[in-house]
Amino acid sequence: MELAWDIYLLLFLLAALAGFIDAIAGGGGLITIPALLAVGLPPAAALATNKLQASGGSFSASLYFVRQKAVHLRQIWKMILGTFIGAMIGTIAVQSIDAGVVKSLLPILVLIVGLYFLFSPKIGDQDRQQRLSFVAFAITAAFPIGFYDGFFGPGTGSFLCVAFVTLLGFNLAKATAHAKILNFTSNFTSLIFFILGGEVYWILGLVMMLGGFIGARLGAKMVLTKGQKLIRPMVVVMAFIMTAKMMYDYGWFN
Repeated sequence: MELAWDIYLLLFLLAALAGFIDAIAGGGGLITIPALLAVGLPPAAALATNKLQASGGSFSASLYFVRQKAVHLRQIWKMILGTFIGAMIGTIAVQSIDAGVVKSLLPILVLIVGLYFLFSPKIGDQDRQQRLSFVAFAITAAFPIGFYDGFFGPGTGSFLCVAFVTLLGFNLAKATAHAKILNFTSNFTSLIFFILGGEVYWILGLVMMLGGFIGARLGAKMVLTKGQKLIRPMVVVMAFIMTAKMMYDYGWFN
């Protein structure tokens, strides 16, 4: 697929913006997937190429969080494994199962996430009592959310963040950092299967991946420096934007 250089530049900049937003609140795919469709990629190729750029962004943010010791991989390897298995099964399942039911319910689920953070102003301010062990979390949260990301995807970062806050008692910055590790896991797992299916547009995807990498690095730094003041409003705003976008796309207003 041949594109003019200015289109590559525009998609690079959009991927950087998406990576920045995604590292903080999730929802970066709302920017990149429509952009990829707008330049003429088929839907399957747009999703696959988006996974390539999203993997770069989520890896960048994850690497920053690990280097800053906000996340210790040895402590959460079971969650990573659960996410990997879930995403693998989800990516295989989406090729043979109708995703219509998930699409119809998704706007409601994402709206609930936004309302949760909007009307629970003290949730996530500081660490609270842990309700599940890490193993139980890997089975009851990491695995199903990983499956969802492989199967469909929008809002995964927000769902993971809520899970870490409510089930493990993490503060919001800590939850966002850990959510990004699992989000990278599910992104990369899905990417592997899209590569096997030959759906990735490599040059375009790599250009966008570089943009996403830079944007996510800046976003991750903001998470640890601004924390609560930045994350909560962005999660609420992105949840409402995602809800409105999906309701429009799925014909709720028709």
